[in-house]
Amino acid sequence: MILISACLCGVDCRYSGDSKSNEKIYSLLMDGNVQLVCPEQLGGLPTPRHPAEICQGTSEDVIKGSGKVLNNQGEDVTKHFIKGAEETLKIAKTLGCNKAILKSRSPSCGCGNVYSGNFDGTLVEGNGVTAQLLMENGIEVLTEEDI
Repeated sequence: MILISACLCGVDCRYSGDSKSNEKIYSLLMDGNVQLVCPEQLGGLPTPRHPAEICQGTSEDVIKGSGKVLNNQGEDVTKHFIKGAEETLKIAKTLGCNKAILKSRSPSCGCGNVYSGNFDGTLVEGNGVTAQLLMENGIEVLTEEDI
């Protein structure tokens, strides 16, 4: 069983209310044995929603309680990102998932690079909150760019 970011399979759940459907990832869905997730929706955020970035610290700091995720209006949405990550991990453990394919650069799902927290399009090394929590729990995380 593989976890996949729902937006990569055509579900309109991104902050902007659209998807980032990817043919290769979608073909995995058609083959079965996958579970779609949107950590931000699982955390209680609406769609559409204001874009958010990890603005204080890293994803590790967010998980430990010392970092923050803010949206571009300055609102603290950290609790939603943590809850979404925890719910995604519960799903992964329940289904026995050992791999996830998540949306690159996302403050939830990004793996390897995320936006800087300045809302200027700059990428920095790091992971999204959900990706980090999954990796800390032994789940291999890839992005659509790795497939």
